[in-house]
Amino acid sequence: MTIQTPPTLAGYATPVLPSYSAEDLTKGGNLAHIRLGDQLYTLRITRAGKLILTK
Repeated sequence: MTIQTPPTLAGYATPVLPSYSAEDLTKGGNLAHIRLGDQLYTLRITRAGKLILTK
């Protein structure tokens, strides 16, 4: 997991968002399940290196 700190704009602090590696989420594979509340989603890494999130 990598957390990136964006630069500040005009002296205002910007929020830091969590950043996750898709490869870490899929543990080296190409699929992972992500739960949000009572819903289960599937994260897929395509052969072209794109991400698809489906319900």
